[in-house]
Order: sequence, then structure tokens, then C-alpha cells
Amino acid sequence: MLESAVALAGRLQRREVSATEILKDLLPRLEARNRDLQAYVTLCPEQALEQAGEIDARRSAGEPLSPWAGLPIGLKDVLCTRGIRTTCSSKMLENFVPPYDATVVKRLKEQGFIIVGKTNLDEFAMGSSTENSAFFTTRNPVDPERVPGGSSGGSAAACAAGLPPLTLGSDTGGSIRQPAALCGCVGLKPTYGRVSRYGLVAFASSLDQIGPFAQTVEDAAMLLNVISGHDPMDGTSIPGPVPDYLAALNGDICGLKIGLPSECFGEGLDPEVRSEVEKGIKTLESLGCEMVEVRLPHTDYGIAAYYFIGTAEASSNLARYDGVTFGHRAAGAGDIVEMAGKTRAEGFGAEVKRRIMLGTYVLSAGFYDAYYLKAQRIRTLIKRDFENAFQACDLIVTPTTPTTAFRIGEKTSDPLAMYLSDTYTTTVNLAGIAAISIPCGKDAQGLPVGLQIISPALGEEQLLRAAHCFQLAHEA
Repeated sequence: MLESAVALAGRLQRREVSATEILKDLLPRLEARNRDLQAYVTLCPEQALEQAGEIDARRSAGEPLSPWAGLPIGLKDVLCTRGIRTTCSSKMLENFVPPYDATVVKRLKEQGFIIVGKTNLDEFAMGSSTENSAFFTTRNPVDPERVPGGSSGGSAAACAAGLPPLTLGSDTGGSIRQPAALCGCVGLKPTYGRVSRYGLVAFASSLDQIGPFAQTVEDAAMLLNVISGHDPMDGTSIPGPVPDYLAALNGDICGLKIGLPSECFGEGLDPEVRSEVEKGIKTLESLGCEMVEVRLPHTDYGIAAYYFIGTAEASSNLARYDGVTFGHRAAGAGDIVEMAGKTRAEGFGAEVKRRIMLGTYVLSAGFYDAYYLKAQRIRTLIKRDFENAFQACDLIVTPTTPTTAFRIGEKTSDPLAMYLSDTYTTTVNLAGIAAISIPCGKDAQGLPVGLQIISPALGEEQLLRAAHCFQLAHEA
């Protein structure tokens, strides 16, 4: 495993290494490896080196700095960055440079993190393989013939390859956890509202959440400390103090009750994935956890409910891209209506158009009650399923994905098969709770398998402690 970010920060504070030295080692490797992986849409080497020089000068002058000042990080290209283009991997925003930073970006800069670039994704975060990027397909660092997952595939691939080992993604239905599982790193989806969404280009506003990718659970906890907290710019942001997630990693998990839902271990789960997850469950048992059976009876409806609600919100959110105010504008239109139609036809890719059309359909007169309203009712039932399950257990464990990473092009002609990659992750977003994916083994081809641990809302302290203890035991 690569050196953890927390350990590297310690070396920076002791002046055993400088931020400039870290970047001069990282940037050539990143640029060379990125030619094959294609994890980044935009690289920022000049700005990064300039910022590193400023941090080194301040540290040498004895100025008080954040303990994390000088750590490099990559950002999913849906997070607005002042002065650095934010494309959402779409032709619609190919040349868009935001005039402001997202709240999470502002918080990272305040703590001295150095942004090295913006990572590739499925266009507007709509996809499970990063094949829907308008620019190129990111490759899995474990096997370049396979997908890294999605939609945060660029962030997962960069993190897993150590380029650098800290990145941010967004998770609407599994877009952090699924690629983390397929690439073999840690991916955390926080409770809805724990991290501000201000400056995150919206896909589905009631489902989106920003979270960290990392090599270790400790690094993920550190990064969650930095980006969490109430933000008056986000009306869904949770008020109140934020726990110290790093401090929460101290202690054992003996006596924790772990729920195992049968609905997540049935048909459609690859036998090799099941085997590795079951080994992971035995590791948790060896740490003193008690396994209990729980029911999540509406799990099978999760994918359908997610895609009705998510596409409806996408249809609304993406209506702003009409060529009038910002982004791509089609040439040669006779009037504003024709211009909007041509702009959207040219600017959006096939998957984004598919979801906009589906969302518009389920919101239309005569179908709203049959589809969108029914999906919202199912969402309530799924939320209650989790609430009832957590009456009997502290945390829930499932596989993160039904299979390991599939080959590039394998599922592009079958959208439904692609959507089923998120079978075990979408319900967490519908319920607004927290979950983490941790590597728990590999299949016969050496492809990573992810174990998903789910907690109640605002249960990140216990979630991270359990994940940390598991990771230490699994790697021992």
C-alpha cells in the first residue's frame, strides 16, 4: 500500500519533505500514467507548484498552518473550481470556467490542500463505468481493459493508482462506492446534508452527496473532517457541530451487531464476490461483532425508484443548459427555440439525453402519479426498511457491487445491465444514510471486491471505526 496521507502530512510537519518535493515526484508520474489511464480531464501543474511553494515558504517562516497543508488532491470534474474549467465531462460545459469555488473546494484550500487536477466521469455523473464521458473512457488501474466504475471513475482510478491517493467524488446512487470497489480503494458516501453541495453541479439534488476516495479509512476520515459541516449556502446542509472522525477511529468494535440482509446475497451476486464478502464477514466476527439477520424487503424496488426519481430531478436540473446564459451554444439557429434544441442536441451525450427524456416522461401529466409519485412512496418504504433494520443492529454489511470490474464496452449496448451495477448502493442514497466501500479481497482474475458497510444517518463515527478495524485486520 502507498504511504497514507496522514503519514505524509506528519512528514510535512516535521519538514522531512516539502510540498514542492512531493509535487515534483508526483506530477511527472501523474502525467505519464494519465496518458494510459485517462483519469484526468484537466491537470493543473503550474498552479499546484505555485501553491506548494507558498506553503513551503510559510512553513519555513514558522507560520501556523493546517496539519494537512501541502497534501495533493484530485477533484471530480463536477465540483466548481474558480479559474479552473469545470466540464462535467460534457461538451455542453467543455470550456466553462466557474467564477467561484464549491464550498468543499474552499474548505480544502483553507486547509492547504493542493489541487492537481479535475478527474474524468460519466457525463453529468450519469453512468456506472465512465464510458459516458464526452472526452474519453477512463481505464481501471488494475486491468486497463476494464472499466473503473462510475460515475466517479476518474477519481477512483487516480486514487487507486496513487495519483494522488486522495480524491473527491460525488455519489448519487453509488458513484463513489461502486468505482471504489472496482478499483480497490476506500470510498465513503456521507449522510445526506453532512457535506455541502454548494458548487456541485447537480444531477439529482435530493440524492447527490460529495465524499472522499482514499487508500485508507484513516485518510477518508481525515478528509471527511475537512469537508463536513453546515453551510448557509446549501439549504439541505445539516446544522450543528461535526464530530472528529479521526478521533473516532480509536477503540474496538467488539459487541457491535452487524445486520446481514438476505435480499443482498441472492440472485445476481457473482459467486466469487459472495465468497470474498463472506470472508470479510468472518473477519468482522473475529473482531467480536455479532451477526444478525435483518430484512430490507423493498430492496428489489430500489433501482426502479432511483431511476424514476433521479431522472426526474435530472430533467429539471439540466433544463438550464439552453445556450442562453453559459456553456455550449449551437450556431446557425433561426430563433431561440431552435437554438435551444440544437444546443441540447449537440451538447448532451446519449445517456444524458436518455435520462432527460425518461425524467420528463415520468413528470408529465398523466404519468406523474403512476411513476414519480409511486417512486417517492417506495423511497419512503425503503427508508423505513433501514430504520426497522437498525432497531436490531448497529451497522449493515452487504457486497458493494454484484460483480467485479467488467470489460470496456461489455455493457454499453444494454443500459439495464449497466444500471444493475448499482443494485446494492442506490437504496442508501434513497434513504439519505451513510455507507462506505472497503477492499475485502480479489476474484480469481485478481480484480478487487468491495465490502459495503452501511450506518444510520449521522452514524459516520461508528461506520468509520468499524471500517478502520476491518481494514487493519484484513491487511494484517
